[in-house]
Amino acid sequence: MNIKEYISSGVVESYVLGLLTAQERFEFEQYCEAYPELKAARDAFELAIEKQAMENAVTPPANVKEKVFSAIQQKPESNTSKIISMGPTTRKSSGLRWMAAASIVLFLVTGYFAYTFYNQNKDLNNSLKSLETKVDQMEEYQKIMSDPNIAVVNMVAMTPAKASASIYWDSTSSNVYLLIKNMPRLPSEKQYQLWSIINGQNGQLQPSSLGLFDVGENQKIILKMSNVKKADAFAITIEKRGNAEGPNLEQLQSMGKTKIQ
Repeated sequence: MNIKEYISSGVVESYVLGLLTAQERFEFEQYCEAYPELKAARDAFELAIEKQAMENAVTPPANVKEKVFSAIQQKPESNTSKIISMGPTTRKSSGLRWMAAASIVLFLVTGYFAYTFYNQNKDLNNSLKSLETKVDQMEEYQKIMSDPNIAVVNMVAMTPAKASASIYWDSTSSNVYLLIKNMPRLPSEKQYQLWSIINGQNGQLQPSSLGLFDVGENQKIILKMSNVKKADAFAITIEKRGNAEGPNLEQLQSMGKTKIQ
């Protein structure tokens, strides 16, 4: 007997769910004694069902226990009680109980596989979406890199965190793209902010915000920022979320000078 084919035929699941005939159940139990791997497969499937049932168990409300005891302790409406004689358990009642138990187990197993397949399909869809996003970004990156009007500004890290990024700036169309390389994720109340800087008269710097942005697992690594026609440098700072004021130079993360003057 090829025990591996026997196990893969679904007989283990049918046995646990009570779907085998009496003769088939007898043969299965005999085989379990002869083949340890069959018994192990049966035990594993029973444990999987039990684990699934426990994981999906719903804790009843706290007042349920009180209601049950209250109902038990209530006095009957009349002093006469109907006595029902209990005869010996018949084979029919045992069969009905077995069918009910098997139905419950079948329901749990069906829910288990449905839940498993749903999660697997969900994970697959998320992976595909993530892959599609990365492909789209690579195509966008290649398009930007092939543009002859694009000037690259490499941002130099100004902190031990070594936050790094690159600016792709088209001075003819004023388009500004930010390529995130290595930027630590910030607390929810903080955001990065990109600035363009112009050297004003008397050496005064004139910063202009090109937009706030977040970094993280689900964020894009190539961001389209606000346009700018003139800039002597670009800088990235850490600001409060939604910052509408000037840059916090104490939180300057990286900076890069342009070659276009």
